[in-house]
Amino acid sequence: MPLIVVTTSPRVAPGVLTRHAWAVLGAGPVLTGSTRHPYLPFLEEAGIRVDVVTPDPPALARESRTGTVVWLAAQDGDEEFMRSIGLAAVALEDPPVIEVIPGTYDLPGAKLLDLVQVMDRLRRECPWDRKQTHESLVPYLVEEAYEVLETIDQGDYAALQEELGDLLLQVMFHSRVAQERLAPGREDGFDIDDVASGIVDKLVRRHPHVFAGVTVSGAGEVSDNWETIKAAERAAKGQAESVLNGVPMGQPALSLAAQLLRRAGRVGAPGALSDDLPSALGARLFDLVRQAQADGLDPEAELRAAARAYRRRVEEWESTRDTP
Repeated sequence: MPLIVVTTSPRVAPGVLTRHAWAVLGAGPVLTGSTRHPYLPFLEEAGIRVDVVTPDPPALARESRTGTVVWLAAQDGDEEFMRSIGLAAVALEDPPVIEVIPGTYDLPGAKLLDLVQVMDRLRRECPWDRKQTHESLVPYLVEEAYEVLETIDQGDYAALQEELGDLLLQVMFHSRVAQERLAPGREDGFDIDDVASGIVDKLVRRHPHVFAGVTVSGAGEVSDNWETIKAAERAAKGQAESVLNGVPMGQPALSLAAQLLRRAGRVGAPGALSDDLPSALGARLFDLVRQAQADGLDPEAELRAAARAYRRRVEEWESTRDTP
């Protein structure tokens, strides 16, 4: 006879179980060591009795040799219990079969719920996290974005996972700070669900060829539709129409110049607009960006590649120079 352990995920709404799990739990008897297991009210409503007991792994192992015992595991995984029941079972001369049945399965993205809970606790209990503001977090947001860029530049995709997690933390952190402004009469508060909902709505709205049956001939038409939809969104907000709307002026100057030139080129802005710009050095740099784009090159990527090569040369020089 087996000992059947039914596990459930804290990321799935209580009451949702697989058909197999319902059948096992309905066959009983069902035991649990978790007095506050969120599934208890739903199982009681379904007429399934669950006895809350003090976990006794040796006794459960012996009992399951002569009859089926169902154990509803705590949602933290019941790791200590699982280790103990395993040791107790193998210590018996005739050990029982232990079967683990997942009662629920996490959907893709379910781990993000863990991040919400962890961030909420940090904001309440950690002195450093508690005192942060949108403004104080800005340096970390910029730093983490650049670290993501560096792993991609280096082709270090194993490290990319960790760096994307650090960047995701910044999104979560800002959302948690903004959540504290959710109050009647305030319009500047939001939470992570609002952030996710906003980007979902935007993606659906800007991809009518995916979600609304619009036919496109290729990537070029997708880009054109994107810009048309963005223009309509700006008009709906009462924003003055300009091809330069949405260009973040706080970005690094090289990428800023490149983006301004790209946007201006879309509407046929004359090249003479970049003549006689303030600062002779700035004008020369701006012209180099314009020339790079005319040659089909990304000036940011080109300068970054040159900087990496220079760094390697300096490091090689340092390794070969005579030490004093």
